[in-house]
Amino acid sequence: MSHAARRRVCAVVAAVVVAVLLSALPALAHGFTSVVYADLTSPGAGHVRSALGLEYDLLVVSAADAEKDDALFREGTAAFEAGDAAKQAAALEAHSDTVLAYVTERFGVTAGQACTPVRDGDFTMEQREGVPYAVLVLDYRCPASADAHEVHSGLFPDSEGYVRGTKTVVTYDLDLTSGSAALDAKHPSFSTQQSWAERFWEFFRLGAEHLLGGLDHILFLLALIAGSRRLREIVLAATTFTLAHSVTFILAALGLVQVPASFVEPVIALSIAVVAGWHLWRIWRRRSHATDLEIAGHGHLGLDPAGWTRLAVVFCFGLVHGLGFAAALGIDQALSWTLLWSLLVFNVGIEVVQLSIIMLVFPVLAMLRRRRPVTGLWTTGTIAAGVSVMGLVWFVQRVLGV
Repeated sequence: MSHAARRRVCAVVAAVVVAVLLSALPALAHGFTSVVYADLTSPGAGHVRSALGLEYDLLVVSAADAEKDDALFREGTAAFEAGDAAKQAAALEAHSDTVLAYVTERFGVTAGQACTPVRDGDFTMEQREGVPYAVLVLDYRCPASADAHEVHSGLFPDSEGYVRGTKTVVTYDLDLTSGSAALDAKHPSFSTQQSWAERFWEFFRLGAEHLLGGLDHILFLLALIAGSRRLREIVLAATTFTLAHSVTFILAALGLVQVPASFVEPVIALSIAVVAGWHLWRIWRRRSHATDLEIAGHGHLGLDPAGWTRLAVVFCFGLVHGLGFAAALGIDQALSWTLLWSLLVFNVGIEVVQLSIIMLVFPVLAMLRRRRPVTGLWTTGTIAAGVSVMGLVWFVQRVLGV
């Protein structure tokens, strides 16, 4: 391949990387996506209690806009910017009619007929992934003879223009059954009589969509692929990453590990930069012999000492990514084994997408490395450089709380 042709190939690769990074920028904006948490229990016959966790600033702007309550917007926004939980709860209390009208119109429980909601207690505040959430408890009065309940959620729809793809994660203990469900615009409701297969598919889909929508995890995977010379390397790296994040995911679901998002999120960003930078460092260290990285490998399982060290680094960062996956579903306390099963299915959805990305990207890079080692080196180096820069940008932003 001529020097000019090589430059053209690298320019195309660079353009692709730039396009990926530019598409990642919207994910930096707070509130680009949101998750609603609903815990449903039954204190007695014909009685359903729903504890809703709603992202505070999103609730303020959505409810104020829907009901044209400018005072709620001003007071709620000021309390959010002040970071004062007491003021945030007070702002909601002062405009409780507006907030209740918004929530009850979009979230409901039926049992043959619509159940009537009544607020139970005051608004309270909590933190999820470093984000303030308002907790609203609603009591629904339903027919005592109902055999099953149906839950519907249309909170924070795309049409409002504030977020995209809001999901409502529901845990329930109703009708002598317990379980969990994930609702979104395409699947806005579920019945407590749903089958295990329906529950499996809901959380499998949620896990797959979470990875596809989480560009930080995708870029981490691209960094692993770019730095892997042969199939065995990326398989070992991906398996190490999977084992690590599965460990912390389960520990978090069992309530045995709790780490604040203020630590987890910056470390995830740093892991992206470090793993991508690892490949750049190896290229720089070898200099004129850098193409050997694309065609040779030594040591047990084809890994040299640097390769084994890389696996150790991937495992450590995988532990932190597992906490990030757990935080995506608001796991901050010990959960039932029923919900734990659903969360493991969520993890399976993540892994299937991860393997699909590897199967699509790695063969292309492997063929390029084998046939055109120099071009393959430039290509993986360009990908690693772009991913590393994006990881550093995210790290700085998350440390500073931007």
